[in-house]
Amino acid sequence: MSFTYEEVGATRKDPASFPPGFHTMHVRTRVGEGHDVFDRAAEALLTWQMHRAVGVGVDATAERAAPGVDVTVTLAGVIKAPCRVVWTVEESRRAGWAYGTLPGHPETGEESFVVDRTGDGTVWLTVTAFSRPAKWYSRAGGPATRGLQHAYARRCGMVLRRLCGQDGED
Repeated sequence: MSFTYEEVGATRKDPASFPPGFHTMHVRTRVGEGHDVFDRAAEALLTWQMHRAVGVGVDATAERAAPGVDVTVTLAGVIKAPCRVVWTVEESRRAGWAYGTLPGHPETGEESFVVDRTGDGTVWLTVTAFSRPAKWYSRAGGPATRGLQHAYARRCGMVLRRLCGQDGED
């Protein structure tokens, strides 16, 4: 099964270079501080724990994100969103992955989830995407669909903060 867009891997680059004709998203959430928080956040992200804790169904062909792993995210118990991991990163201060859409997904495009620990020790989750509607109901949703994508990205950050024991943090 092939990707539904040509620019596979583009979320690894600067969002300014995303392909034309797609809506872009960049949501950054502070998760907490320190090496332990980063390690917990990276593990929760790479093992699908964050996504499952957000409340979506995750059916993946592997327990850990890696290029080529197929993932079907189920939204609201009925909307199936098939994807494939296109890249991963696991470094001492940066970890994450991106998946691209496969046929049957309500959108066309790519989305990345990356945690990084900055020089001052702050841990951030950044969700970056470019997408456009692929199904009639995504097109009919218009700006509301994009609003839901942004709300989902913000929720990922809040859930990851909770999973890392940073509930009371800003």
